[in-house]
Amino acid sequence: MVRKPAKMYRNINKKAYTRREYMGGVPGSKIVQFDMGNLREDFPVELSIVVLEACQIRHTALEAARISINRKLVKEVGRMNFHMKLRTFPHHVLRENKQATGAGADRVSEGMRMAFGKAVGTAARVQQNQKVITVWTTPQFVEKAKAAIKNGTYKLPSPARVVITEKTAA
Repeated sequence: MVRKPAKMYRNINKKAYTRREYMGGVPGSKIVQFDMGNLREDFPVELSIVVLEACQIRHTALEAARISINRKLVKEVGRMNFHMKLRTFPHHVLRENKQATGAGADRVSEGMRMAFGKAVGTAARVQQNQKVITVWTTPQFVEKAKAAIKNGTYKLPSPARVVITEKTAA
């Protein structure tokens, strides 16, 4: 069966479907890591991807954005000069009513009868102005980190912006 385009799952239109103990065979999440870089140091500058619309972000899109940002940061900034965190988790299970195609499909397919669907993947539900990915770094690497994060926003289904905040000395 063909994988459906991600735009079919972008909008939040039904109740969340998250209780995995009642489902058989939910595909595993593609997200490998949620924390990357230097986890020990406390960095003064925070850069975050903030989504501008409420939507669902598939686990494949989150992983693509994570890989893109992490690869660029390690290359440009160095592994010890940043800490990156994925701040959303794909809890919502996506369902799809698969249709048979080809010769004789009309005799095999049930159409819309019992069209609940099978689990095909997971998605994170995000609200407007929610932080999705955050990178902490030092002031000298802010421009390179901003470029890396901006590159990662193109992988997400919602329009997003980069928000920079600095810690004030206490």
